[in-house]
Amino acid sequence: MMLPKKYFDLIFILIMGFGMSLLMTLIITYINTGMDKDYINRFLKAWVVSLPIAIIAALILGPPIKKLVDKITK
Repeated sequence: MMLPKKYFDLIFILIMGFGMSLLMTLIITYINTGMDKDYINRFLKAWVVSLPIAIIAALILGPPIKKLVDKITK
């Protein structure tokens, strides 16, 4: 299934937010609480909070950061 190129930025932000929040929550949960039988439950509880925050932050910060990078690169 191919999506129109006009959705590139939105799809990129959604996938990036998903991946970053997943990886960061996995690692931070492990660092803060260690690995035991309840690790996955703690991770999922934290990820439910971090995923929407990551997506919203990327949607808000993505466009101005893209403009900044365009200005400081050739």
